[in-house]
Amino acid sequence: MNRLSSAMKRRAFGSTLLAGAASSVAVCACGRAHAQQPQPEPHPGGPAAAGDPPSTRSRVLGAGAAVLQTKAPLNAMDLYLDGFHFYADDMGRPVRAHHYCTHLTEDLHQCTIFDGNSDQARLIGIEYIISERLFTQLPEDEKRLWHSHHYETTSGLLVMPGIPEAVETVAMRMLANTYGKTWHTWQIDRGDTLPLGIPRLMMGFTREGQIDPQVVAARDRDQGVSMEEKRRARAGIPVPTPAAGANSWESGQTPQLAVETVPVRNRR
Repeated sequence: MNRLSSAMKRRAFGSTLLAGAASSVAVCACGRAHAQQPQPEPHPGGPAAAGDPPSTRSRVLGAGAAVLQTKAPLNAMDLYLDGFHFYADDMGRPVRAHHYCTHLTEDLHQCTIFDGNSDQARLIGIEYIISERLFTQLPEDEKRLWHSHHYETTSGLLVMPGIPEAVETVAMRMLANTYGKTWHTWQIDRGDTLPLGIPRLMMGFTREGQIDPQVVAARDRDQGVSMEEKRRARAGIPVPTPAAGANSWESGQTPQLAVETVPVRNRR
């Protein structure tokens, strides 16, 4: 969590957060709070990943690699967000998404998505988050793949576990005008024990009544938070109007991937 604090100071996200939310004392407190957060099961309510547990040899090799090899891209992922996605073509399949993100530039985050926050969590997807400035420059066909964060951030649906309320609120104000492109590679909600099939385009919720309250309540119990309390704390954040072209699923039609057989080019 110290990495999170220092990264928040270094990067634009963090510098604004800290400027708007007291001092480094609050950041230290955030580290302590994160350590006290309840740790949910990596895949609650579903089967574990396929295969036998790692052998002693595998664990020894992993331990050696941890000591000898650099993991700079992973170490840079110091921002943790807990929210929900749904399949672009099926709103009845909400999936809880634990995001671990790197702030590459002022206008771009890149995130890995897991089904939990333990060392046994499964990697289930990726998300790119961009500013509205970048989103409005995208081609119209590309915009159809992106969803807005205006509701998730202001409603309390998206949370940053372990972060002081004041800091989190500033962070959500910054994220409110961003857009995400998300692909899930593992359909854990249907009980798959392996990442089967092709990636699926995911979207974000945009208004009240779209996600089952019991799904949110289960997350809130896991993290020791309250969506309603978060909503009240963020009441001062103006709810942005999403830019044209985002949230294409709202039209009743949406892009989604399909497998196509094509000739192999430059075959050797």
